[in-house]
Amino acid sequence: MTDSPELAAVVLSGTIDVHDFPKPGIVFKDLMPLFADGAAFKRVVDGIVEHYGPDSFDLVAGVEARGFLVAAAVGYATGAGVVPIRKAGKLPRKALSATYELEYGEATLEVHEDAFIAGQRVLVVDDVLATGGTAGAALELVERAGGTVAGFTVLMELAFLKGRERLSPRTVHALLTV
Repeated sequence: MTDSPELAAVVLSGTIDVHDFPKPGIVFKDLMPLFADGAAFKRVVDGIVEHYGPDSFDLVAGVEARGFLVAAAVGYATGAGVVPIRKAGKLPRKALSATYELEYGEATLEVHEDAFIAGQRVLVVDDVLATGGTAGAALELVERAGGTVAGFTVLMELAFLKGRERLSPRTVHALLTV
């Protein structure tokens, strides 16, 4: 569910639609202008922290690659540590993996096997929720590695792709739903 009209407007104003990327028929939501606008990016990060409260999680897990930017900022703002959830083959130590379907193919995510201490509360963040495949895999990996999902947040949810339904009964926090 969208947080506030003000935050939704900030995300929307920092988004550029890129047609036919990464393949024909896909409209990619480029959030790089949002990340490049310091005041807007700060407002978005502050909005996420306000929604959850700074003491409601121990770590922030960011999904590659744009999720890393948001995770690092939220981690810094709250003093929480940051854990990357990476594409396959990018982590140097023993990792757990989860393969999932994208709206335009298949992919695999990984997290270090020892990324979390059992029961650590983990806020999982990404930039966009589309079909829910990436999010579902990330949430599964956090739990398989011993973490407890404290929340899942995205800057933008593409509601027509029904990712929220795929993640049910988990709660999705989106700053903007389109």
